[in-house]
Amino acid sequence: MLNQHRTIRKYKTTPIKEELLSEILYSGTRASTTGNMQVYSIIATTEQEIKDELSPCHFNQPMIREAPVVLTFCADYNRFNLWCKQRKAEPGYDNFLSFVTGAIDALLVAQNVCIAAENEGLGICYLGTTIYMAEKIIDILDLPEGVIPVTTVTLGYPDENPKLTDRLPLDAVVHYEKYQDYTSEKIDELYSAKEELAENIQFVKENKLESLAQVFTDVRYKKADNVAFSNTLLSVLKRQGFMKQ
Repeated sequence: MLNQHRTIRKYKTTPIKEELLSEILYSGTRASTTGNMQVYSIIATTEQEIKDELSPCHFNQPMIREAPVVLTFCADYNRFNLWCKQRKAEPGYDNFLSFVTGAIDALLVAQNVCIAAENEGLGICYLGTTIYMAEKIIDILDLPEGVIPVTTVTLGYPDENPKLTDRLPLDAVVHYEKYQDYTSEKIDELYSAKEELAENIQFVKENKLESLAQVFTDVRYKKADNVAFSNTLLSVLKRQGFMKQ
């Protein structure tokens, strides 16, 4: 199942039964978590009105409106902080390290949810736009201080069967014992298959560029955008109480 993962962007209108959704979400909560604190929350959105509100936050990608369920995974210290204070314990989680810890927890849960969903014949799509548009998502979902959305997953029965997405060979990402830096020859070897894919050759041609790498650096993930979104995220972290160190 894991080796057959496909990103699904088109969904049938078939609703997901509440019992099945609960089982999938429970599987998510069995993921590893730092200190068994579970400093995350999952917002499951099924109401069309709220999905429509969320859509612009994800650059109006159709699956946000069309998927039966939209799951927003959040780093969440609000609940844990309230518990601590009610038990005469003073929480110290208003810092950047705590945000990273909560984000890791949330992403582990998200991956468990995706695996459980695919095991039940459902399709999923990760959306990286969540961290870019966190501030607007916070307002739409009424997230209190101590809570920041880190990723979104659409969930539903697939209405398409796309081919498997390419991946780098295993020796591109696995290092044994210690990190082995890459020679220019090794880089050529590792990326050759990706660069030779017909669709990637077409991407380069359509954008009138010299290489696939330039599609990433000059079109898809530009430095100016990265800097702008980074500054926005830092502002959101401050607003949500994670920069008080």
